[in-house]
Amino acid sequence: MDIPPAAAALRTVLGEFVTGVTVLTVGGPLPHGMTANSFTSVSLDPPLVLLCVSRDSLMSACLADADGFGISVLAAGQEHLARHFADRRRQPGHAQFTSVGWSPGERTGAPLLHGALAWLECRPWRCHDGGDHVIVVGRLVAARTAADSDALIFRRGRFDRYGNPRPAAGRRHIQPLLKEAQ
Repeated sequence: MDIPPAAAALRTVLGEFVTGVTVLTVGGPLPHGMTANSFTSVSLDPPLVLLCVSRDSLMSACLADADGFGISVLAAGQEHLARHFADRRRQPGHAQFTSVGWSPGERTGAPLLHGALAWLECRPWRCHDGGDHVIVVGRLVAARTAADSDALIFRRGRFDRYGNPRPAAGRRHIQPLLKEAQ
């Protein structure tokens, strides 16, 4: 696929913006995961996060049917997971997760990847048109941190690492943030 000059220029310029790397997952009978770096917080009240998913991706169809999803924020040593879930040829289903350590989310059942820096579980809140992408806003229902490690980052089309590990305080659970969850 040829990229129009304006899109190529935009990709080059935005490549200077350092992003974290996450894996977005949905559970159920046909679980699926996808590497995503278009992820950010939106609101603290209510607690909302945002992801952008290509309109023609398998994940877009999976999210349309999901009642919840998970987000694993990858640690620097997890580039192999980012590459695994970035492979667009992987079909949804349990086979995508057989070589990957994961546990089902307590609130959504979505696969959450072992060794990640943090995990979030969300319920779909709103979807918006974003050109060739769908902007998915999720309402946080659970969140926790675990690993004391550098973060996996993405810049200029390459993976790298960044961070100052937190003191070894162990795992932190962020208790349910929603009034409905209490």
